[in-house]
Amino acid sequence: MANIMVVEDETAIADLILLNLKLVGHNGFHVGNGNDVINSIQEFKPDLIILDVMLPGKDGFELMKEIEPLGIPVIFLTAKEALTDKIKGLRLGADDYMVKPFATVELIARIDAVLKRYKTSNNVFVLDNLEVRLDEHVVLLNNEPVDLTAKEYSLLEVLVRNKNIALSREKLLEEVWGFDYVGDSRTVDVHIQKLRKKLHLEDRIKTIFKVGYRLEVPR
Repeated sequence: MANIMVVEDETAIADLILLNLKLVGHNGFHVGNGNDVINSIQEFKPDLIILDVMLPGKDGFELMKEIEPLGIPVIFLTAKEALTDKIKGLRLGADDYMVKPFATVELIARIDAVLKRYKTSNNVFVLDNLEVRLDEHVVLLNNEPVDLTAKEYSLLEVLVRNKNIALSREKLLEEVWGFDYVGDSRTVDVHIQKLRKKLHLEDRIKTIFKVGYRLEVPR
């Protein structure tokens, strides 16, 4: 699961991409104006950006110059099909360049390929004295291993991969316990309390009134 920013001024195209991202398990969010992109990056911390070139406000090539130093992978998705535009986009630091119209299955495949290339640099989450090695399923607090149950670890991983995003209890049940779980949402509350206590995250895992929970990390 990855957080993916879709920078696209055509709402219908953005909605189609977001739908397909959700179907394969990613979290997608839409930005429609180039002037809003950098602030949105700071707020949502995307793992990958799908970037149009022709945008209101700053265009995609301008934005790429600001995004490239941040180390976030970018796939251009644009109607600009000239070879010179493709070369320009790639030279600015984009990881891939796709031309509209496009097949969503190909876009998803390219997203997965780019994310796979970046996986080795994105598999460790550090917050205060906590370290989560996602590939190894290892949790360290003050450099000492912490024993978590399978469900506690899965819940932590969902929170980490959706950091700074409010998740409903129903969403957490779906992600951790699955669609066929027959219990109620109090199970989530119990496991959240255990994570807070075991990992000293009382000030980091916030209760969102009438919604659920959010893992807050510095932006």
